[in-house]
Amino acid sequence: MPEQNFDLHCHSNVSDGMLPPAELVARAAAQGVTVLSLTDHDDVAGLEAARAAALEHGIQLVNGVEISVTWGSHTLHIVGLNIDPAHPVLSTGLEGIRHGRGERAAKMAAQLDKAGIKDSLQGAYQHAGNKNLIGRMHFARYLVAQGIVKDVRTVFKKYLVKGKPGYVSHQWASLAEAVGWIVASGGQAVIAHPGRYQMGSGKMHELLEEFKNLGGVGIEVVTGSHTPEQYPQYANLAQKFGLLSSRGSDFHAPGEGYRDIGRLPALPELCTPIWHDWAAC
Repeated sequence: MPEQNFDLHCHSNVSDGMLPPAELVARAAAQGVTVLSLTDHDDVAGLEAARAAALEHGIQLVNGVEISVTWGSHTLHIVGLNIDPAHPVLSTGLEGIRHGRGERAAKMAAQLDKAGIKDSLQGAYQHAGNKNLIGRMHFARYLVAQGIVKDVRTVFKKYLVKGKPGYVSHQWASLAEAVGWIVASGGQAVIAHPGRYQMGSGKMHELLEEFKNLGGVGIEVVTGSHTPEQYPQYANLAQKFGLLSSRGSDFHAPGEGYRDIGRLPALPELCTPIWHDWAAC
């Protein structure tokens, strides 16, 4: 039996990806993915189409979501794997988060307007397949399309992040809420791309301890935004805190991120994979 290729973090145009769910699954299959989780931001509307495509392409789809969280002064993302997308606790929680995205988008546009970048709200909405999931990536694509920056990576160095034009702080779900919604729906809560969070080791340890005490079980070790030097770093933290290790590209669009879907190195040997006791894997 060939080795399984797990990619447990990616996005369709239901949130801030560019490909419709069926096209995303087709690309994953072509890239050799055998087990895929679609983890759109704060929405599960793409899972039905993704599942139909997964059956067509002979790969396994894991129901997923990525929930936006405010933890102290930090914005975090918590991935939920093996969730029940129809569970009322999860559905109600995600609906509340989506409601706040439009308000934040208007404030972001106002900040960009002050910086001399006009019509960004209308421009961002033109890049959003799901108008209820308007987010920073849609503004980023507008800035690239206008020739203001050369690519999306550069946008997040010059705009839309703390201390730069277009950044707006926002109160997302609490860590307890996000983990609680995932657990209530029968899923596994995983901290997404921890290497992206600007916090020292003490704060990271505090986060991991609180996360585990709330019922969180995993951490992304190999992900598109981690460097090879960070893989063993987060593998060691997973081991220290008794967390399972996950692997996902965080793919959004061809040529846009650091890793294409399915094109990731293996987890370090010391890791216990999040999928180690999944019956079908």
